[in-house]
Amino acid sequence: MYDVARIREDFPILGRRLSGDLPLVYLDSANTSQKPRQVIDAIDDHYRQHNANVARAMHQLGAEASAAFELGRDKVAAFIGAPNRDEVVFTKNASEALNLVARVLGETPVGGQARVGAGDEVVITEMEHHSNIVPWQQLTQRTGATLRWFGVTDEGRLDLDDIDTLITERTKIVSVTWVSNMLGTINPLDVIITKAHSVGALVVVDASQAVPQIPVDVAALGADFVAFTGHKLVGPTGIGVLWGRYDLLASLPPFLGGGEMIETVTMERSTYAPPPARFEAGTPPIAESVGIGAAVDYLSSIGMAHIAAHEQAITAYALGALQEIDGLTVVGPKEAVDRGGAVSFTLEGVHPHDVSQLLDSRGVAVRAGHHCAKPAHLRFGVQSTTRASFYLYTTEQEIDALVEALHHTKKYFGA
Repeated sequence: MYDVARIREDFPILGRRLSGDLPLVYLDSANTSQKPRQVIDAIDDHYRQHNANVARAMHQLGAEASAAFELGRDKVAAFIGAPNRDEVVFTKNASEALNLVARVLGETPVGGQARVGAGDEVVITEMEHHSNIVPWQQLTQRTGATLRWFGVTDEGRLDLDDIDTLITERTKIVSVTWVSNMLGTINPLDVIITKAHSVGALVVVDASQAVPQIPVDVAALGADFVAFTGHKLVGPTGIGVLWGRYDLLASLPPFLGGGEMIETVTMERSTYAPPPARFEAGTPPIAESVGIGAAVDYLSSIGMAHIAAHEQAITAYALGALQEIDGLTVVGPKEAVDRGGAVSFTLEGVHPHDVSQLLDSRGVAVRAGHHCAKPAHLRFGVQSTTRASFYLYTTEQEIDALVEALHHTKKYFGA
């Protein structure tokens, strides 16, 4: 049985009282998740007992730190079903992971040919986070390739009607979010991946909102690259993950130059280490690897299938409650089917920033703005929205507090 009350005991911050002695109602987990004490304690123990640099120091602390760092990689690889631990590259966040792919696919490796060049096409979607738009814009501008994109239906789903004209023999890369951070939509990756691979295109998946919420098996998924971040899955900030097929990673040039990404260096030239070290120049996120390892251990102990079921149930409860508020419009799918736990909405006559501030005055933490998804907002004719987002620790009582605070907001503004 899923015991949300027991789970909440693991998150110290959820017991915090805010100004006015209000209980914290944290509904901003799509922005960043809160951290259980198991993760906090693991990072604290590393710094107190094992802190050293990795792959450099030959003393005992260095060996312990190196082992702990690589153990984090092992745990992440197992958590996402990676066939090979060396397919897991640590970055500082998902944005860097996506930038890494977009950069190196446009570079010409020694003795090879760039994956993307003039006359080629890259396909994304209108619902992407800016981190999965801007790097591809930069790639196509740099190489002379063309950027194209899927539109979004009025219901907040991808419009796949023109998939055969968007993904063609000219397509080299298709990059798509698994779960929209604004609309909450879970996209049909199987259809997109099958079509992309049928024309020889590579598929990049932004899984930043997916990995925390649903069971993930990258081997079964069939994509070529998957990017996500640690801080949204109860892990620390400062660490992201790029998973890629090993044969692809091994064929690509490095992203950054520096220590530990090399095989040998002379004054004339350098040769590069195999993956993942090739893409991890400099001192890596060591304590963060310990933290993300503890995070995936924690999520696994609960069970991702249980977490996904809770997400769907609490999102369905929230959608039902929010749609009973006059003047409130949910932007995105109205049903909790193929949907994640982020709900963006507008409240007639009240600016989203004002909504957020009034909710905060009652202890309810949400996000307001464009959520780094300006094209998706433009598609629905709004500059910004208020977003409530849920996670494994969200309760129905917190949704009730949100609804009560929204009614108070309406009265306050006379909306």
